[in-house]
Amino acid sequence: MGISRRELIGAAALAATAAAQDSGPHVPRPRAEPKPRTTPTVCLYSLHLLKIEYEALGQTLKEIGFDGCNLAVVPGAHVPPEKADSDLMREIEAVSGVGLDVPIITTSATSANDMLGRQVFAIAGFMKIPLIRSGTWRYGAGDAEARLNEVQRDVLMLASVARAYNMALCLPNLTGDAVGAAVWDYASMLRGIDRNWIGYDFDPGCATQSGGPAGALNDLRVVLPRLKAVTVSDAAWTRDGAGWKVTPCPMGEGSVDWGRFFEALARAHFTGPITLQMRYNPANELSAMRKDLEFIRKQIAAAYGSAG
Repeated sequence: MGISRRELIGAAALAATAAAQDSGPHVPRPRAEPKPRTTPTVCLYSLHLLKIEYEALGQTLKEIGFDGCNLAVVPGAHVPPEKADSDLMREIEAVSGVGLDVPIITTSATSANDMLGRQVFAIAGFMKIPLIRSGTWRYGAGDAEARLNEVQRDVLMLASVARAYNMALCLPNLTGDAVGAAVWDYASMLRGIDRNWIGYDFDPGCATQSGGPAGALNDLRVVLPRLKAVTVSDAAWTRDGAGWKVTPCPMGEGSVDWGRFFEALARAHFTGPITLQMRYNPANELSAMRKDLEFIRKQIAAAYGSAG
């Protein structure tokens, strides 16, 4: 799956155009650089707090006990892409203003030609957000190899736009028809590309749904050299008659081998963001959130406390 020199030049031109043209009416002072850490920053995916206004987001996260937030700038979020020019800087300030971090923003962008997506990239770059997560590419019903070639072009051009704003692009692994559900999809695309500017936001729960517990650990070995961010969710494999079914569940109640997962992160000295994304539907979301956060904290303490 090759990409031509002409296409790479085109990507650079798109990035330069975005840097020159994208701007918003609200121009605050960019946030301060976060202090160096020896353990990961534990964040919450902002869609879980849609019931509160974004102005209260930071204080709510702080009261719950998170270190920061993964801000979703997607349709239906506190700040959807079409409102990023007026509200995204304010949303970032609502979190960073209470002393929490915004190490990563999640977007729905899958193309460098997405003008709203480019605007989100520009604002995030101005606010010194280091990581930005792409949207999701689907295979569809067409030829798989042709589709992977299309996605490779989109990925590299989007990464060029992110690089223009001094951010690294993170690719998510999801499930089902998503490109990257098998992480080898992305691994072959990124061979030879600078690791500083493009890598993974790896979710072991999704990897477990796609390939089972052992498959998730194998996937981690593949992504670890390019690991920029982690999203944590859990999933349980259970018997369903003669077969098996997999169901998202609370942290620690599923089939992910969390001990080995966090040990691998600690050995790699990973200190990037870990985002809690609850892919199940709890009866009491706030109580479930606190319980999942406590589980994550215990795993970090056990793994990083003994990492040499």
